[in-house]
Amino acid sequence: MKGWLPLALGLLAVVAGALWTVQGLGYVEGSVMTDQRIWAALGPLVALVGLVVLWSGLRTRRRR
Repeated sequence: MKGWLPLALGLLAVVAGALWTVQGLGYVEGSVMTDQRIWAALGPLVALVGLVVLWSGLRTRRRR
């Protein structure tokens, strides 16, 4: 995975993880994920994985 792909996937994972977290905590309503503890727990994990992928992608781009 070179170029822009890890950056895009990492950013997408961070945004999705943040959204899942706030939905799981009940701040965003109108979803089946609202007030569900599982999403409040999985959201930060997905966001953390996204940050790692972003960091890895940025590090790879700097080496070129």
